[in-house]
Amino acid sequence: MVLLTKGARGREGIYNAGKWFSYFLIIGLIAGCGSVLFHYLCQLGIHYFMDFMAGYRPTPPAGEHHLLVPTTRPFNRWILLFLPAMGGLVSGWLVYTFAPEAEGHGTDAAIDAYHNKGGFIRSRVPIIKTIASTITLTTGGSGGREGPIAQIGAGFASFLATRFNLSDRERRIMMAAGIGAGVGSIFRAPLAGALFASEVLYRDPEFESDVIIPAGISSVVAYCVYCLVFGWGSLFESPDFLFRNPLELGPYLVLAGVLVATGWFYVKVFYGTEKVFKNLTGVPNHLKPAMGGLCTGIIGFFFSHTLAFGYGFIQTALTTGLPITMLLTLAIGKIFTTSFSIGSGGSGGVFGPSVVIGGAMGGVVGQIFHQIMPGVVTAPGAFIIVGMAGFFTAVSNTPISTIIFVSEMTNSYHLLLPSLMVCSICYLMGQKFTIFENQVKTKVDSPAHAGEFMVDILQKIRVKDLMPAVKQVPHVHEEMGFLAFKRFFSETKQHYFPVMNKEERLVGIFSSTDIRSVIFLKEVEHLIVMRDIATTEIISTTPSEDLNAVLQKFTTKNIDSLPVVQEHDAGILIGMLERRDVIATYNRQVERMKTRG
Repeated sequence: MVLLTKGARGREGIYNAGKWFSYFLIIGLIAGCGSVLFHYLCQLGIHYFMDFMAGYRPTPPAGEHHLLVPTTRPFNRWILLFLPAMGGLVSGWLVYTFAPEAEGHGTDAAIDAYHNKGGFIRSRVPIIKTIASTITLTTGGSGGREGPIAQIGAGFASFLATRFNLSDRERRIMMAAGIGAGVGSIFRAPLAGALFASEVLYRDPEFESDVIIPAGISSVVAYCVYCLVFGWGSLFESPDFLFRNPLELGPYLVLAGVLVATGWFYVKVFYGTEKVFKNLTGVPNHLKPAMGGLCTGIIGFFFSHTLAFGYGFIQTALTTGLPITMLLTLAIGKIFTTSFSIGSGGSGGVFGPSVVIGGAMGGVVGQIFHQIMPGVVTAPGAFIIVGMAGFFTAVSNTPISTIIFVSEMTNSYHLLLPSLMVCSICYLMGQKFTIFENQVKTKVDSPAHAGEFMVDILQKIRVKDLMPAVKQVPHVHEEMGFLAFKRFFSETKQHYFPVMNKEERLVGIFSSTDIRSVIFLKEVEHLIVMRDIATTEIISTTPSEDLNAVLQKFTTKNIDSLPVVQEHDAGILIGMLERRDVIATYNRQVERMKTRG
């Protein structure tokens, strides 16, 4: 073994840090470019489909602008009725022909890949997801941009990790960094993107610590790329709302209850719709998004503001205000249009609609309390911002990243206190349901971490720590005849027998199972010596080896005892180590940790 000097180890550490930084930099660049491309495609689609064909021009949020000059075509509800069905037909054919796993909301698919597929995503998925989502969302389908862009970043990161022959753990980390980069850039919220990528994986308030720094690097790079093209600033423009009256926490408490109830209804409708479409076994899969699109179009025929993204209506509610009836129809209608658009197999995200639904319900509650107690609730618009955060927390179990998300998206940091209270209550009351079905409860429940905790404990214990359990057992001489061994065997309970030569060096080993084939062959038993039965391919361990490696040797060959030999001389036998003693040591260590805890 080559021993590295302190300087060499330092250079190696710098090299590894530089290598990984370059990986995360590349992921950020690609995710940022993907966000730019996806935004361009969405702008073109809205212009040529919704504006040019139906004369429908939804206003964008303050941080975005139409890239093309709006047409003067008059608004046509009848085209808007069938347009989502046309988009669903095309996107459904694309998805189910080339990448069926690209259906639905992409963030949940990325979560599934993290926990169950070693972070592997087929390279074609981001491409199909981008095209299908663009068509779904720009023909009137209700959905968000985070799902597609999450799969774009995650898919490229997974491809990069696979090309570099990285381990499953490293691929998962890079994939999660791609999620953070994509989401952080498209919503202009780099810090929230990094936190979201590590928090959205679990239902409990738990972060994937390995992911935060990589996702942070990639998210910052992607955000810079996106803003260099489309300009700096937040997605929404918000008045400088302030929290100054503790009495206002009462209405915020009511808001939390309303958001949880609405979130429960949203999840039930979404997955109920998905179940209905999956049970339509007589209908080809690629036609189902068209059927969902038609249902969306029917709602949009009467309530056009429930179609597409809907961010512009929240922007209007923040700056000039909207009537309660319009906010209520926006929230409830958005629940159904999103469920039909994505639950039927269409392609899009669920974060964007959740922001709109939560903001609209927050506006409703804020305006009601403003009318009841204008001296306490002076700015109903503040309830829109807190409603955005609380609603998505209720349906996603991501309280921390969501608070940061909404603060960055609206450039409003003075509502952190009510947001924290509302999000905490929404999280506690909404733990029984989630819009992300592939979330697992904790790391212990994740297949990605299966066995890690046991491995961590076993790797800290060496064979030398178990020397009192290493047994001195009678050995067998290689020249011993089988008849003599039978007499010895009848007087012992030993199951594994080391075989020694004249110099008392270990040259073989056999078990009681190995002698079954000859124990009843009386015609040859006087001809056999124990050297003939023993195997010379000895699996052994040394005092310095950790118990995780020892346990792997036990399980690989399905053996129950290993010879312990000297460190630099495998011919000198120290004793035999039993599998049950290793497991007993692990159990004692776990109990010791629980006691200390």
